[in-house]
Amino acid sequence: MSKIFSNKNMQKLQNTLRKSQKTITTAESCTGGLVSSMITKISGSSDIFNGSIVSYSNHIKEKELGVKKSTLDRFGAVSIEVVEEMLVGAIKKFDSNFAIAISGIAGPLGGTKEKPVGMVVIGICNDLGHKKVKIFNFKGKREEIQKQAAQTALKQILKFVKKTLDN
Repeated sequence: MSKIFSNKNMQKLQNTLRKSQKTITTAESCTGGLVSSMITKISGSSDIFNGSIVSYSNHIKEKELGVKKSTLDRFGAVSIEVVEEMLVGAIKKFDSNFAIAISGIAGPLGGTKEKPVGMVVIGICNDLGHKKVKIFNFKGKREEIQKQAAQTALKQILKFVKKTLDN
């Protein structure tokens, strides 16, 4: 698997946030904390990383992130609508400037015709309400799908942060 997001990219993300005195948080489901782990591997990340939540169950998505039960019932956990609510909840909970939220089906179980294994919804946002949420379809075994999802989310947030802070 090619590296979607390198250590050099991570340094760039963290330095950009640090320079602007901005922070980031994550709300992860199918990646199980992998994005947070990648962020905190860099020494000194505590000035830009406020914390994160692994909201693997729907119950925790509701209780800790404020995702509405009606949204979960209507669209399912792996949906643009739920990830949008996860983003809002993460920004509020961790009082951060930027957030990443991820929900998906890493497999090998859980896939359906409508939502196959490898389908991952990745959302990014800032505290001003600007959001980008997109559906990705990754290939590979469970761990490969999780790594691709985590790296893609970080790649997306780096572009978003740079664009937002440059204006």
